[in-house]
Amino acid sequence: MSEKIENVIIVGSGPAGWTAAIYAARANLKPLLYEGAALQEHYDLGRGPLGQLAMTTEVENFPGFPSGDLSGYLDNAIDESLRQYMAPHQKHGVSGPELMELMRQQAKNFGTRVVTDDIVEVDFSQKPFRLKPREGEEWLKARSVIIATGARANYLGLESEGKFKNRGVSACAVCDGALPRFREKPCIVVGGGDSAIEEADYLSKYSSVVYIVHRRDKFRASQAMVDRAMENKKIEVVWNHVVTEVLGDDQNGVTGAMLESTVDDSTKQLDASGFFLAIGHTPNTDFLKGKLEMNNAGYLKWTVPFRTNTSVDGVFAAGDVADDYYRQAITAAGTGCMSALDAERWLASQGLH
Repeated sequence: MSEKIENVIIVGSGPAGWTAAIYAARANLKPLLYEGAALQEHYDLGRGPLGQLAMTTEVENFPGFPSGDLSGYLDNAIDESLRQYMAPHQKHGVSGPELMELMRQQAKNFGTRVVTDDIVEVDFSQKPFRLKPREGEEWLKARSVIIATGARANYLGLESEGKFKNRGVSACAVCDGALPRFREKPCIVVGGGDSAIEEADYLSKYSSVVYIVHRRDKFRASQAMVDRAMENKKIEVVWNHVVTEVLGDDQNGVTGAMLESTVDDSTKQLDASGFFLAIGHTPNTDFLKGKLEMNNAGYLKWTVPFRTNTSVDGVFAAGDVADDYYRQAITAAGTGCMSALDAERWLASQGLH
C-alpha cells in the first residue's frame, strides 16, 4: 500500500472537476484528478472523461465564448497531441469538446496531475481517506476529496435515439434550445413532470410549436406548471402516447418521431426538428452508496448552507452530482471553485496545509 498521501483527490472531469483542479492547483495543493476511464460504456451513458459537455456540439451560454473563429486560439491553447483529434472549429461559438479540453489544459498548466481511470470504491471511515482505482491493486490516500462525477441524463434507450444525439436529440433545452436548427421549427419534449413543462415552456420561446408527449392522461407536474403549459398557445400535449422511433436522416438530423398509443393499437407520426428528453437524470454516485448522505434521487447532500461540504468532514461535492436543480455548466464550474476553496480552508483549519 502506497504511503504517499495526496492533499486532495478530485474525482470527475466535467466543468466542476476541472474548475476545482484549477483553483486547487493555484492554491498549491498539487491536486490529483481522476477523470474517468475511457470506456465505451461510459461514453454511451454520457459519463466518459470530460463529462456530458464533451458529448454536445455548440455551447452558446458559457460566458466568454461568443460566436466567432476560435481556430487559432484552440491550436495555440490545446496540446497538439489532443488538438489533432478534435473536429474543425465550426465558428458558432465554442463546442462542448473544445470547452472541456480548454479547461483540462488550463488545469494541467497549473500542475494538476490527471489519471484516465475510475475510482470504483472509497473508504471515508478513516483518515487519511482511501480511494480504490479501477486499474491497479493499491488504494490511494488523501487528506481531502472532491467528488465531481456529475449526473447523466436518462434516455429512452432507442437505437434511433442514440443515432441522432447532438443532431436534434438533446436532454437539455436550456443548453440547446436556442440553436438555429430549432428556431421557428416544431420540437418534441418527452416527459410528464415539472422538468418536461419547464423544457417545453423554454423551447416555446424559439420553436414554432412544442409537442409534449406523455404516456398518461395527466401530468405528474405541479398544478402551477400544468396551468403554465395549458395556457401556452405554442404548447400542444399528446396524451397517452410513447415514442417508438426517432426519425431523421444524415443531412437534416432529427425530422420527427413515431408514436404509439398506450390505450389502443393506433400510431402516429410527428414532424419535428428537435427531440428533447425530460425524464430525469441519474447522478453518478453508485460507488458512494453508504459512504455519503444522499437525497432520495441519489444526489449528494450539501450539509452546510452555501458550502460544498458533504456528510463526511473533509469530503466535498461539486457540480451536478449534488445539484438536481440548475444542472448548467456555469453553475457546475462555480461550485467547483467553491469546493476547492472549501477544501483548502478545511485543510488549513486541520493544520494540514
